[in-house]
Amino acid sequence: MTFHCTVETEKTPEQAIEKLTEALKEEKFGVLWQLDMKAKLQEKGVDFNQTFHILEVCNPVEAKRVLSENSLVGYFLPCKIAVYEEKGKTRIGLPKPTALTGLVENDNLMAIARDIEKLIACVDKSK
Repeated sequence: MTFHCTVETEKTPEQAIEKLTEALKEEKFGVLWQLDMKAKLQEKGVDFNQTFHILEVCNPVEAKRVLSENSLVGYFLPCKIAVYEEKGKTRIGLPKPTALTGLVENDNLMAIARDIEKLIACVDKSK
């Protein structure tokens, strides 16, 4: 089993982010913060020319569920989705919630993580 879900799209990163944001809203996830890694590194004087965005997303109800079950899961929050260019293609991906939650070894959390994997459907809709 792979730890991530990554898809390719013909969209530009900006178009993919717009579509992803819409799909996330449908599942009651919001974008808390978006980091433009290329711009941030260049601002710090580091030569980095790859388009790479990291979106931190959250569904408050789901966040409460997992934190109420085990505070250690807070180490994985908020969920992160990357949108980046590689080899001329735009890619959208995230670590699978079940892969991360499996590290905590809690059956109740795994059931919740399977519910949260609706994020993968959001990524698929963004292609």
